[in-house]
Amino acid sequence: MSAEFKFHPVSHSWVAIHPNPKGVVQFIGGAFFGTFPTIFYRYFLRKIFEEDYTIIALPFRFTFRHWPIAISLLREQGVLAEDITQIAKRLNYQYDIYQDKKKYYWIGHSLGCKYITLLEFLSNDWETILEKIPEKIRKGQLQQIKDNLSSIPKERCNIKGQPSLLLAPDISDTESAVPQPLAFIAHSLDRLGLGVLPTRKQTQYLIKESKLFNLTGMISFDKDTIAGSVTDKDKSPKIQENSDVLWMLRNLPQIQHQELPDTRTVKGRHCKHLEPVGNQIGEYVVDLNPMDKFIQPIKFRQLEGVAIKFLGELKHKELLLRSSNITQSAA
Repeated sequence: MSAEFKFHPVSHSWVAIHPNPKGVVQFIGGAFFGTFPTIFYRYFLRKIFEEDYTIIALPFRFTFRHWPIAISLLREQGVLAEDITQIAKRLNYQYDIYQDKKKYYWIGHSLGCKYITLLEFLSNDWETILEKIPEKIRKGQLQQIKDNLSSIPKERCNIKGQPSLLLAPDISDTESAVPQPLAFIAHSLDRLGLGVLPTRKQTQYLIKESKLFNLTGMISFDKDTIAGSVTDKDKSPKIQENSDVLWMLRNLPQIQHQELPDTRTVKGRHCKHLEPVGNQIGEYVVDLNPMDKFIQPIKFRQLEGVAIKFLGELKHKELLLRSSNITQSAA
């Protein structure tokens, strides 16, 4: 049966259902571009679909309160598992896979990665860790998380066993959400308790203390000045402090990582923060952004091949970890 790459609205998402999928990839992009993922990330998502994955494109919703959005993704996963199953049955597609949590993957780009990291944090003893944060901060967030999780079945309250791939992760703060000339507004919002929650520092603390992220991959870009890159290690202390990629590598040694371009195979080319964005026109990928690549020959694209490789390797790692846990339980 031929696979047609076509998105359909299902619940609050866009879904491209593969007739015989080996997995389900849930994708959430960054601010603005992620609002219309089926348009701006179309080439990237189509290449993943062609590797036999059903694609769920979760539209980005802008807010300063990141916990409710992250947890809403768990709620959406449960709804979609039922809805896509029924649609697949009507189409005579393979459908059992949608009821198996272990067949789901997450891919995020930019700020979308922050939501995935928050879900990963919720996959362990998160209350104990959150209680170590100062009480004036913890109290509001703890209750907010509990309230949002209360409407979700217990078995779907985490993403344990679901591999995740972070593309240029931007663990956003209020300051990065407000244009630089208006930085004073960001400081005012934070003082009034109206800024981004959890903050960048809080999120870093939660990630570091969770002892998780064993099924996480990260792809960074060498000329990325937003999420950062490996090259930041040789730059000023200020740049290093603001580099989320560098922070991840220093604090999550277990994370699988590759920076693009790989200069061993592509000479004289560079990748910026919006590398995943683009549509195919002939033999080119075009993002119509003169500040980024604008137009790029497909033959020089590395991202999709590396992302597909990571998905396979992370799934293999998940199977090994699951087998190890079963063996230990039986011992």
